[in-house]
Amino acid sequence: MVAPSRLLDLQAIDTAIDRLDARKRALEGEGELAAARAQAELAERELGELRLAIDTFDRDGAKLEHEIDSLTRKAADEESRLYGGAVANAKELGSIQHEVDNLKKRKSEREDELLVVLQRHEDVERRAKEAEEHATELRIAADQVAADTARELDAVSAELVTRRDERARLAAGIDPEILELYEDLRPQKKGVAAVTLVDGVCQGCHEKLSSVELDRVKRTDGVARCEYCRRILVL
Repeated sequence: MVAPSRLLDLQAIDTAIDRLDARKRALEGEGELAAARAQAELAERELGELRLAIDTFDRDGAKLEHEIDSLTRKAADEESRLYGGAVANAKELGSIQHEVDNLKKRKSEREDELLVVLQRHEDVERRAKEAEEHATELRIAADQVAADTARELDAVSAELVTRRDERARLAAGIDPEILELYEDLRPQKKGVAAVTLVDGVCQGCHEKLSSVELDRVKRTDGVARCEYCRRILVL
């Protein structure tokens, strides 16, 4: 039979190494960090769009204010003509009055438009403030994930070195033929080549061995293997 402690210890170390390798690949692939950065970048793009909208409202507001000022001056000039006494012709005075009314109407319309722009500007400014706070929080979180990832990657890499050194020492004490069989089986059996046999049940596939097979396994002096999954059995 295979020396139980050494082969099972080797399996335990290999399982740990597999997990560490998988975690290292995940960290190097920056899965968590990439997700955190993507969220921060999305929030910053949304903030940028809101700021562009604010700039648009500022331009629209300034344009309307300029137009309102212009209409106000034109209406004042026309009213000066209307009431200044320089114009006596009734038809011309009527035309001036019509122009004054038209200018005031246009001014009122532009003032209504400006009010809408100002209201929208205020709403977008509020949303932009909230978006800026959110983007800042996400960027800080992404930076923290980056720092945590770097620290964990260093720790995982160091532990891998330790585990591989430990594995090399342990493997050196195992029969080369058994080690070769073990190494051949691992990729075929999802990394688990050696398992214990508990109460006649293989802990790899969880199948119960027949009484005849169980008796044969107990009597063998060589490598015992599960009749179902063909993993190496260690009593």
